[in-house]
Amino acid sequence: MLVKGGCAHDCPDTCAWEVTVEDGRATRLAGAADHPYTHGGLCAKVNHYLDRVYSPDRVLHPLRRVGPKGEARFQRVTWDEALAEIAARLNEIVETDGAEAILPYSYAGNMGLVQYAGMDRRFFGRLGASGLARTICGQTANAGVTAALGTAAAALPEDIEQARFIVLWGTNTVVTNLHLWPYIRRARAAGARLVVIDPLKTRTAREADWHLQPLPGTDIALALGMMHVIEREGLHDQAYLDAHTNGWPQLRDRLREYPPERAAELTGLEADEIVRLARAYATTRPAMIRTMVGPEKHPQGAASLRTIACLPAVTGAWRERGGGLLHWTRAFFSEAVDVRGVAGGPYPKTRTINMVQIGRALTEPELTPPLRALFVYNSNPASIAPNSNLVRRGLAREDLFTVVHDLFVTDTARYADFLLPATSFIEHLDLLLPWGHTYLTLNQPAIAPMGEAVCNSELFRRLARAVGFDDDPLFRQTDEEMIRDALATGHPFLAGITYERLEDQGWAPLNLAQDGPRFAEGGFPSPSGRCELFCDPEPAYLPPPTAGLPLVMVSAKTGLHSLNTSYANLPRHARAEGEITVEMDPADAAARGIADGERVRVRNERGELVLRARVADGVRPGVVSIPHGRWRSISGGAANDLTSDGLADRGGGGDFYGTRVEVERLPNP
Repeated sequence: MLVKGGCAHDCPDTCAWEVTVEDGRATRLAGAADHPYTHGGLCAKVNHYLDRVYSPDRVLHPLRRVGPKGEARFQRVTWDEALAEIAARLNEIVETDGAEAILPYSYAGNMGLVQYAGMDRRFFGRLGASGLARTICGQTANAGVTAALGTAAAALPEDIEQARFIVLWGTNTVVTNLHLWPYIRRARAAGARLVVIDPLKTRTAREADWHLQPLPGTDIALALGMMHVIEREGLHDQAYLDAHTNGWPQLRDRLREYPPERAAELTGLEADEIVRLARAYATTRPAMIRTMVGPEKHPQGAASLRTIACLPAVTGAWRERGGGLLHWTRAFFSEAVDVRGVAGGPYPKTRTINMVQIGRALTEPELTPPLRALFVYNSNPASIAPNSNLVRRGLAREDLFTVVHDLFVTDTARYADFLLPATSFIEHLDLLLPWGHTYLTLNQPAIAPMGEAVCNSELFRRLARAVGFDDDPLFRQTDEEMIRDALATGHPFLAGITYERLEDQGWAPLNLAQDGPRFAEGGFPSPSGRCELFCDPEPAYLPPPTAGLPLVMVSAKTGLHSLNTSYANLPRHARAEGEITVEMDPADAAARGIADGERVRVRNERGELVLRARVADGVRPGVVSIPHGRWRSISGGAANDLTSDGLADRGGGGDFYGTRVEVERLPNP
């Protein structure tokens, strides 16, 4: 039997797949060959997704803690026992401290519509729990792009094949957006030049025709320096600016502050390199900039993306297909699909806690009411949240009642009072709304849930009954009913797309009829209908404080076999990723007497890591790199032990790519 479905990982590609099932067991999982974007291929991690499904380490039954928090000592209990005790504790907390003392913590471990934001939102909304700002990734970038364009959805991925000058700005496409790469390859075969802007020499940067390595967080200065050259040399499109933008006079005045010499001083690049980039970008048509989320993870993350998003309007790059900005496609789905209906509500407003600062929330003595219960699903905050030493300190509180719903005993689950078994993607139904292309996918369950595992929606149906929400019909809806309702909007993007069609074909493209390139004639979906070149946050680079530790640490997604923390515990993937190291530029290493392979201490005020140094050309001077996504319980430490938990300027994202550290040589045997 062949079952059609798709991957709900936190990835723009949202691949369609087909699962071969024999005697109730999945024996093969492969990319859907007929899908125009997946095109039969899966990434290195998901190629072996069945390792995850059938891992001997899976949690298959409800577990209750029997040892100290953090030691992962549990005993098996029945679902009835677990639900009764959890419901009793939640009801007791509501009675004594109020429902805001309860916090759900979830994110993109499962990005399907129903399992990401369905019954859980209904449950915690009805309960009156504290809200969670789920903003650790993407929201800041989208806030910046939307401030300029009125939307985060601009060009389509297919458009990049028509480009003849491609700028991958802060995105490691080969690793994090693999299925866009064939479009880029075809563009290059037709004569396109590929430029990568990234502080790290990533796998993608090594494939580029031209790699620029600015200092982390200086993207605004680079973009303004480029625009200074473009305006000074008359390479801007005055007719497009007059007809379709607001704020050009103010932006032009601001550009006088960023000649290439000053931009070079701020970014660490050569002035001549900035001039050459500006000229090439403005004179080669069509010219496409590709952004995702890398530049957002700084104090000025939104301003960075907003400023970058102005470049295509300044040069008139929107006039041709293959020109403009390729950023995010999720806004098309949010407009067409009834996402809010799946989540239920509206519910009474409660306080909101930012997921980036969960460590602070769990340890803040002045928080009123204090958090007394944490319910974790679709996430692993002990590993993925910044300042993770503080997070674990909060999780270790004996007065904090913690429930975790997961497939494995993660770093977070080690602190759980109850650990509940979760389904894998091939064990439940969902509707997938990508943020990197425009094809809806119905993920159909291929096998029965393993052991006593349940999906998120079923967990919260059961919990709703246990706490006494039997009267609410919202908790009686099936997953299929929720998906059918979500599709029944009558929106033109969904014309001809029904549940039955998705069930039969597996996927379907949105109906995005476009006459010519998007924004070729303006029509930006901003309140003014124009591209806003000078609005809040204003295009101005604010240098970080110079005091403190000398090196900037970037903890990026650089591994082909890792995805946040979802695969860090699987032997095949862990072997492929290898030992966690800190990468240093040879000049920085020599100044500290550090040789390649030596043990070093990476430290700041939040913690320290003892790692082996990798001295190579992968980072520029002043920058070190530690890979993101490791489990501390396996690797002995992880980058988030050191990362900052401050917030970016808009959207609620974090500033962790601006983390400052020192690296010191240790005595080596």
